[in-house]
Amino acid sequence: MSGRLSGRRGLRILAPLGLGLLLLGLWEAWLRLAGIPPYVVPGPVAIARALAEDWATLAASLLVTLKVTGLALLLAASLGLLLAVLFAQSRLLALALYPYAVILQVTPVVAIAPLIIIWVDDVTLSLLICAWIVAFFPVLSNTTVGLNSTDPNLLDLFRLYGAGRWQVLWRLRLPAAMPYFLAGLRISGGLALIGAIVAEFVLGTGGRASGLAYRILEAGYQLRIPRMFAALVLISAAGIAIFLLLSLLSHLVLRRWHESAIEGGERR
Repeated sequence: MSGRLSGRRGLRILAPLGLGLLLLGLWEAWLRLAGIPPYVVPGPVAIARALAEDWATLAASLLVTLKVTGLALLLAASLGLLLAVLFAQSRLLALALYPYAVILQVTPVVAIAPLIIIWVDDVTLSLLICAWIVAFFPVLSNTTVGLNSTDPNLLDLFRLYGAGRWQVLWRLRLPAAMPYFLAGLRISGGLALIGAIVAEFVLGTGGRASGLAYRILEAGYQLRIPRMFAALVLISAAGIAIFLLLSLLSHLVLRRWHESAIEGGERR
């Protein structure tokens, strides 16, 4: 059984990796056979060369983007969890505030990012606000659903044994909502990166340098298309890394007790 699970995990890694290498090879071969120059559509080799040559500049911009994304995700997770707990404890508070959270979510960040950047003079803070707006709602929504989906039979059992409100929250409702919270966190990780990139684009069009989005704009103005694709590769790699890290966190937290993280051979 363990050998079968190991083979399944290996296939899960090798299958997409092999397909990706095949597609990259076909992409490079097509460009060479068609004679398309790199300033129109760069191939994987040209992109890798640009990534190596401009690594110092791109890496510094990547750190700026990751810093904003990480802070926005941390803020979204903290405030989302706190508000969800308050909503679960007070029906009136949920009815009063939840519609405003929905309004915040459905308002396009690209439309309000210029206003935020004008009103907030600090570059990092303005980017953080934009990224947080995008990342906040999934954590709040999923955690609220999780807290409200606690098994009513278990709630009755806790009340039967005289558990107080905070004991029920800490020992029953929060553990029951943990899979929902972690699922919302995985969604918010990618959204925080998207929000940071959108805000950087708006900031970059105003001539203020920050993050990988500015490097994409800069490369576009200079017609350095391989460098533009190299920045896009870093953004995609950052998004994949964030998703994998959050998936690993979810697995480590849930693997001992929740069905979503327990594989067939690990059930007890």
